[in-house]
Amino acid sequence: MYKEKLRESFKVYDEIVLKCFCGIFIGAIVAICEVVFGKGLEWILNFREHMGCVMLLGLPFAGLAIVFLFDHWGRISRKGMGLVFEVDQGKSDWIPLRMAPFMVVSTWITHFFGGSAGREGVAMQIGATVSHYFGKYFRFKNSGVIFMVAGMAAGFAGLFGTPITAIFFALEVLVAGTLKYRAMSCAIPASFTAAYVSGLFGLHKSTFKIGNVAELNMELSIKLLVLGILFGMVGGLFAYFLKHTKAFVTNKITNPYKRIFMMGIIVAILLFVFGKCRYSGVGENLIVGSFTSEKIYSYDWILKFILTILTLSAGFQGGEVTPLFAIGSSLGVIIAPVFGLNPLFVASLGYCSVFGAATNTFLAPIAIGMEVFGYQYFPFFFVVCAISYIVNQNESIYALQRQVRE
Repeated sequence: MYKEKLRESFKVYDEIVLKCFCGIFIGAIVAICEVVFGKGLEWILNFREHMGCVMLLGLPFAGLAIVFLFDHWGRISRKGMGLVFEVDQGKSDWIPLRMAPFMVVSTWITHFFGGSAGREGVAMQIGATVSHYFGKYFRFKNSGVIFMVAGMAAGFAGLFGTPITAIFFALEVLVAGTLKYRAMSCAIPASFTAAYVSGLFGLHKSTFKIGNVAELNMELSIKLLVLGILFGMVGGLFAYFLKHTKAFVTNKITNPYKRIFMMGIIVAILLFVFGKCRYSGVGENLIVGSFTSEKIYSYDWILKFILTILTLSAGFQGGEVTPLFAIGSSLGVIIAPVFGLNPLFVASLGYCSVFGAATNTFLAPIAIGMEVFGYQYFPFFFVVCAISYIVNQNESIYALQRQVRE
């Protein structure tokens, strides 16, 4: 009896060690892919900024190219993050390896011609695709999903340089309200390895200083409560309108070529008229502007909100997370005077809590706040992110996300 238990224990620990080594391997491979994606996107964004709004002229035609690519060669890859959720739910058992390059190229095209979109979703799809491919060579329980979660963590960490956030996000995003604990032994080394390797090639996390903040007292707690409600509503509404706008546009214009071309024209005109390309790209300009002396307008957040939804609803590719950071931080700067608080402080709260509300996650937004702004602000991030998570009404930018709540 004792020997059998001992053998069983050794078997479990052997599996944990194997997962750790696999995580390191996955992290390194995914990081290289993220460097290619991230550096390519960096060059594209700089080039488009140098060229100005002239690139918007090609946005509708770029949309046609994206649809053509997926229509002829991408096939199931067009599902993107939806396919990742389907694999987790057992609705599919296969993520084609070609999904990664197709998502990378289509996202590059979107940003090259000035679309308003993010990058995180693609980063996680790269990680999920690569890791799921290697997962089929291992036979321990749930290896496919475990490797996929590890790859998602590696993808997030490799691009954003925030390994702790990446771990929590990958563990909790697939099923809201739960964590995939079995994937931790693989996801943790994968995430830290990816962040380290990508850092060697120049992909580092963004950090901002927000200065001193008053002690957490009753007055400040009430203000944080209200801010949590506001940011939670904005994040939840983003997810709600993204889902329903996609459905509305798809039902009204069933032909994907016509849909992306017509919507591309509308988006291009709006991007030019409102801000002359200020709202093109991932929104890094709004994020940096929120934490520096650059001008942030009262309408920045809502225009980024609307134009990102329209870009993604049309069929252009990219993520949502960085635009959510931009929406939250720029909104925070604007409403800070109403509460008599430091604009940088409120911007940091918006940065993480709008992201959390829109993705229907709780731990990841707290972690991103600490990794980007400082661990000493944990109590403030905890309160605001908790409230925003509660009031988002289970809305999520990921349509196939399952929810498990008491």
